[in-house]
Formats: sequence, structure tokens, C-alpha cells
Amino acid sequence: MVAAEGREKKKRYDVGTFSELEVDLATCRVPFQLCLMNTLHTCKALAVIHGDTSAMYPLIFIFLLLQLPLSAWRLTDPTCFHRMKPSVFKDGDLIIGGFFPLYTFLTNDGITQPTKEVYLQFQTKNYQYVLALVFAIEEINRNPHLLPNITLGFDLYNSLHSEQRTLENPIIWQSGLGKDIPNYTCRKESKSVAALTGTTWAVSAQIGTLLELYKIPQLAFGLYDPQLSDDGKRSSLYQMAPKDTTLALAMVSVMLHFSWNWVGLVISEDNRGVKFLWDLRAEMDKNGVCAAFLEMIPVTERAYSSKDWQYHFQIRKSSVNVTVIYGDSDSLMGLSFWRWRLLVLGKVWVTTSQWDFTTSERNFLLDSLHGALIFSHHTADMLGFKTFIQTVKPSKYPEDFYLTKLWYISFNCLVSESDCNTLENCPPNASLELLPWWQFDKDMNEGSYNVYNAVYAVAQSLHEILLQRVEIQSVENGFGLVVYPWQLQPFLKNIQLNNPAGDPVYFDDERKLEASYDILNFWNFPEGFGLKVKVGHFDSAVPGDQQLSISEEVIEWATGFSETPKSVCSEKCSPGFRKTFQEGKAACCFLCTPCPENEISNETDMDECVKCAEHEHANSERNHCLQKAVTFLVYGDPLGMALVCTALCFSFLTAVILGVFVKYRETPIVKANNRILSYILLISLKLCFLCSLLFIGCPNTAICILQQITFGIVFTVAVSTVLAKTITVVLAFKVTAPGRRMRQWLVSGAPNVVIPICSLIQMTLCGIWLGTSPPFVDKDAHSEPGYIIIECNKGSAIAFYCVLGYLGCLAFVSFIVAFLARNLPDTFNEAKFLTFSMLVFCSVWVTFLPVYHSTKGKVMAAVEIFSILASSAGLLGCIFAPKCYIIFLRPDRNTHHGLWNKTHSGGNKSS
Repeated sequence: MVAAEGREKKKRYDVGTFSELEVDLATCRVPFQLCLMNTLHTCKALAVIHGDTSAMYPLIFIFLLLQLPLSAWRLTDPTCFHRMKPSVFKDGDLIIGGFFPLYTFLTNDGITQPTKEVYLQFQTKNYQYVLALVFAIEEINRNPHLLPNITLGFDLYNSLHSEQRTLENPIIWQSGLGKDIPNYTCRKESKSVAALTGTTWAVSAQIGTLLELYKIPQLAFGLYDPQLSDDGKRSSLYQMAPKDTTLALAMVSVMLHFSWNWVGLVISEDNRGVKFLWDLRAEMDKNGVCAAFLEMIPVTERAYSSKDWQYHFQIRKSSVNVTVIYGDSDSLMGLSFWRWRLLVLGKVWVTTSQWDFTTSERNFLLDSLHGALIFSHHTADMLGFKTFIQTVKPSKYPEDFYLTKLWYISFNCLVSESDCNTLENCPPNASLELLPWWQFDKDMNEGSYNVYNAVYAVAQSLHEILLQRVEIQSVENGFGLVVYPWQLQPFLKNIQLNNPAGDPVYFDDERKLEASYDILNFWNFPEGFGLKVKVGHFDSAVPGDQQLSISEEVIEWATGFSETPKSVCSEKCSPGFRKTFQEGKAACCFLCTPCPENEISNETDMDECVKCAEHEHANSERNHCLQKAVTFLVYGDPLGMALVCTALCFSFLTAVILGVFVKYRETPIVKANNRILSYILLISLKLCFLCSLLFIGCPNTAICILQQITFGIVFTVAVSTVLAKTITVVLAFKVTAPGRRMRQWLVSGAPNVVIPICSLIQMTLCGIWLGTSPPFVDKDAHSEPGYIIIECNKGSAIAFYCVLGYLGCLAFVSFIVAFLARNLPDTFNEAKFLTFSMLVFCSVWVTFLPVYHSTKGKVMAAVEIFSILASSAGLLGCIFAPKCYIIFLRPDRNTHHGLWNKTHSGGNKSS
């Protein structure tokens, strides 16, 4: 056959900067197939083996071409395909134009002559746009309630992927002929009323510049792009797709659902990609998700290929398990993405249906994409579309040479060089339904759904125009139906309709709905299974906690993952720990630090620990606050028991000494230095020992007041008694002759007046203390972890230290007076003992101050009790122990005779 002969025939190709070389395709077929599995060096070696090293350059070029799906293109397509008209036309009363990206091509030198084009790929998956247009028009033509007695037709063109030739076919469509002069039409009356364009922003923008001149409505079926609406220069352009501003939020919601906070980003370097990256980074920063790497992929193949392996290396070395891909698979970048099959195993790809390689015409990528999550605009099911696809055949639409080309490619049919519409040797049951899913998708995709809605929007606008005309005047039969494109503009701007599936259609940007997304999971294990399963849904219009719904049990993850994959820089900080961020690293890379004392974290990944309330304390794991136990210095504690026993023992000992002194009250040693003062001192010391018991046990307001007041007054009496005894000693040795005034003071008991005077002053200070800021019951929740200590608060610290300071002054005066009288001669002179007792007393309370301030809680009360007991015991021991020693062990010295002998012997020694 002609086509078969053409495949064996030598062809001449201009490959850019390479020289023209003849390549025998039949001879080189085997090396080319081997090149599919080997590197560029293998290709060079094969060229050398065949004896022609100069053939290496076309080998390289054709090697790259062979990486593309073999079923999608043929270098030896029959020439009749190139001779056919650039459009597919179906007549009707009114015509809708359509520009669809059906071919992707390269030019050899950048010149846009058709004779120098090398068609690389027929986009079979994009042919669904054409079928959606035809399906919608046929539905409308059959509908007696929409445009009755009027038929719609179509005029379809390929939307060329070339900045130089994007406007070529729109000019042909607008002018009515081939390459004529713009702004001129050879058709007397054009029946075209609107044009459908897409799928990229660049194509719609360029075509819109031309259509805007003629006010021809342009319905863009590609992704919603705010740039097409915000500049105000395209009043005739209407975007069919819903707004895509929540896609970033939807993706981040999925990341948060699976606890992915360390992801890679691969974004196309175009306007839409930059805008999406801006939105995505904002959502990621807001929710604590970090980018492990960011690769901006140029949209042109030449720019991409220059850094091809650099991108591959970056992704291969990254530890992330999840990578977000965003871009347009219709751009030339899609042709180079096949190399990524070498590195995507074991990775989870999060992408959109616009960059969905699962519909590629060969399945060598599919194993790599197994487990991918694909975000697709939610669309209603068009049940009639699948039935329509089953009936589509070239014989039914002979004017559609694109359908003929699809049949020729898909079913290995033969065609005549002179007439491409005649197909031979096709399978008798050939149908689009039989094509593999990677070659043609039988389910209506987003773009096709937008085409379908666009046709219904135009039909509804035309219907309203006709209704308006009927109300005004009947259509004149002689002139037929004439509708100018600009007449549709006001109707399209305000259109409100529901398509046959029930979905609303709006063109007003303010009323246009935000997109809701179906989350699809791609299953391709075993390879070739190829199924996209809906596993979730995202809708930003519902409350925040209900926006995302996802069924984890249905998801099939990428090869190598038996459960939900992890993609984190640092493992989560468990309860009891907080995150500590590292300088110079992303916020997702942190260390886990235990919470400080009495602080907890009861959730994972907490930035800061939470301090427990005053009445609570942190448990040992620092993940829960426990109620503190109430405690105080009780009698049952070892410390409390020891202090109580000590106080009672000293109190009993004091009582015993008092009894001894009463029994031996007539002896010289008791009578010396005023026995009444000795009784008063012993009683006050007994009370001092007993007052320490007020500091033990559960305090209340009365006890708190008694603690300090009793302590202050009783100790004042004791110290003032010591001072009176010291004064008595001084006065006794100062009396040298009878009748002197000092002797009268001594005899009259004048030193005893010191006790009430000093006590009255102390009582005055205590009264002021009680009147201003008395002691009260307080809780100390900080001294002992896990406990709340019930204690007495001094109230006014100044008053407390005034009372203590007054005692210190009395003790210091007593110490000075006793120290001056220490050397006065007398058998029972107490001056030395009084001096030493005051030294002990002052030492105890001077030591008390720093120790008291360095302790807290129960220990503070214990320190105060110990100081009371120690100072009282010092007075008791230093003053009364020597007297008891004489009474019990040296009774011979406790008589007048013993006193005389001691005095006499002392006088002899002195002489």
C-alpha cells in the first residue's frame, strides 16, 4: 500500500542546526528501539557500528522523538492530511467557532511555513473537546424548547502551540478564506456568533486581542485566570471554569490531614504557576508546612532541557516523600516530563488534572504515578456522553478529518494518498470505547465539561435574542436569520442558567462560584490497570471543619508504602516536649525539648509549654497537671514530732528547775540576784518553749495572730527580765554605803520596773501590727512541688521585723550591761552567765535571719521554731545550769558557812 511504502521510503528532514542528512528508517529501526532503553552513548555506539558516525546527529534527534508515544504520531503520515483544509465545518443556521489544541508541533528553524513543520504528536486526549462540542450541539438541535426550528453548526480549528502562529487560524476563521488580510471577510454574511478558545492563558489572550476588535464573544474553556478578567481590555471574553483560588487551600488541607509538613514543590514558570506558588506558600506558612525544595520549570522545552538533570538530581537527593506538581500538561514542558519516570518511584505526587499524565498514550509512566493524588474540578456526571462516544465513527462525521486521523492512528487503518476520508482495513467493530484509557478517556474531563457549558450558554443567549425579536417583530423569511456576534454580549454578561446536569453557569466574576474539588487516587498496580478512584472531596463553601472529606482506607499509595507515607523534616514532639527551632533551618526542622518545671504540653508539636495553675503541678511526664495536695507542718511528721518533743522536754525541764528554785528559795544561791526575777524568767522561758507549739498544726487566723503576738511578748518579758537581773547585779556592786540612793533603788525593787516598761513597748508595737496588717492564713503553692502549704503570712513584714528588732535591741543592751559587770567580785555574781546567755541569744537570732529568708514552706516554720527553742534553751542553760549544779552537786557552797569560807579564801588569794 501507499502508506506502507511511505514508511520504507527515505525522507529528508531539516533538524535545525544539524545538516540535512538522509536517514533510512527501515535500516535503523532496530537501533532506534534499543535506544529507547539505553543512554545517549549507546546511540552513538550503535551509529558507529552501522559504519556511519555522521548519522549520530539524526539518531539523537530521532531518539528523542521516539521517546514520545509511538501510537500518537507518524513521520510518514499520508500527505493528504497536510493538504486538507485547516478546519472542520458543519453547517447550520448559526455557527459556533472552536479552537482546540489538537496538535503539538516543532518547527525546524522558527519559520512558520506549513511545509517546514514536523508534527510530533496528535493530542488524542484533547479530541474529547471536539466531541463535547458536537455532543452539546446535537443535544440542543434535538431540543424543541431551545432554539426551535434553528440548527447550530460548528467550525473547528487546531489551536497551534506557537507564539508566531496562534492567530493564524482565528484570522482564517474570521475572514472566511485562507491567509487573507485581517479586518476583511470574503463572506457576504457570516453565521458565526461566538468562539471557544483554550486551554492556556496565552492562547486565549492572543486570540482575544483579535476577537475584541469585532466584539465577537470569546468563551475560554481553560482554567480560570484572573489576568484575563482584571485588565479590563477583554470585555468580550468569558471564562467558563470556576475560580481556582482555593486550590492551594485544598492541597494544604490534604497535607494537614496526613500530617505532611515537609514537601517538595515543582511549579511551572508561567504567570499562573507564579500566582499559585504565591497562594500555596501563604497557606503553607499559615499552617506550618515547609517546602523542602522549589523547582520552577520553564514552560519551553529548550529551557527545560538545559537544566533537565539538575532538576532530577534535586528531587532524587531530597528526603521528601510528597511532591506537589502544578503546571499545564498542554505546554511543551509536558513533552520533557517523561524523563521523570526514572526517579518518581516511591514518591507521592499531588497534582491537578491539568497536569495529569495518566492519560498519556503510552503507559511507561504509569507505574511511577501509581498512588498519585489528583485534584479535579467537581463536575456532574454526563451519562449521555458515554453513549454518544460509542456511536462516534468517521462514517458518521465524514467532514471531521481529525476523527479520521484518530482512527488511522488508533486502529492501524490504511488511507489513500488522494483521499484521507477513505479508510481501509479498519477493524469492523472499531470504536472509541475500545481504545485504551491512556489513549482516550471516555469520562468527560473538566475542559470538555466547560466546552459543553459554553455551547449551552451561547444557545441560551441566542434563544433569549430570538424571544426578544418575536416580541418586537417577526423574522422576515426573505432575509433569513441574522444574528451579529456583538448582540450576544449583554445576554452573556447577565446569563443565569442550569445545564442539563443541574449545575449553575455564571459569567459574572462576582457571582462565579469557587471551585470544589474531587480528589482522585490513581491506581496502576499492576501496570496497565489504570483507574482513577474518587477518594475525597474539598469544598470551601462549607464550614472549615467540613471542607475536606477523605476516605483513607480506599487510597492506594505509591509503590513502597504499605501505609500512609510520612513526609516530615522532624518527628513530632510528643506530649511533655516543646519544639525548639534551629537557626538557619526551616520551621518544620526542630528539636524536641522537655517542658520546664511545672509546665506541660498535652498535645503533639506544641510551640510552647503551658504553665500549670497555682493549685496544680505537672506530673513526671510533663503532659498533665495534677491537683496539689494541701500540707502543713503537722505533729505526725518526723520534723514536727521532733520539734514538739523538744519543746515539751525543755518546758518540763524549765518547770522542774522552777520547782527546785521554789524548794530551795531560802538558800543563798537562789536568793542572790533577786529570786523573784528568777521565777519570772523561768515562767517566761516555759511559755517561750510552749509558744513554739503554735507554729505546728493547721493554722487559722487566730493561731496566726497568737503565733507572732505571743512570741513577741513572751520573749520580751524573758529578755527584759534578763536585763533587770543584769541591772540588779550592777546596782548591787555599786552600793558602797548604807543610805545611798542606789541602795534604796535596789531595796525598793526598782530594776523590776524594767519588765513592764519593756513589755508595754512591745505590746504597743504588736497593737500597731494588728491594727495595720495583721497576720493571716496563706497558701504557698511554689515551695514544694506537688503541694500547697498552708502557712501563716506575717501580714506586715515591717511590723514583724520591728518586733524582732526591738527584741534584738533589748538583748544587745542586756549583753552590753552584763559584759561590763562580768568582772565584779561576788560569790554568786551572775554577770558572766548573763553575758554568755545574751551572746547565745543574739547569735541564734542573727543566724536566724539569713536562714529564715533562704527557706520556704514548712521548713521556714521549722526554722522559726528551732530559733525559739535554741534561744530559750540558751537562756535556760547559761543562767540556771550553774545554779542547779551548786544546788545538787555542791550543796556545801550553798550555805552561809560555805559562802564565808569561799569569800575568806578568795580574800587571801587576793592579798
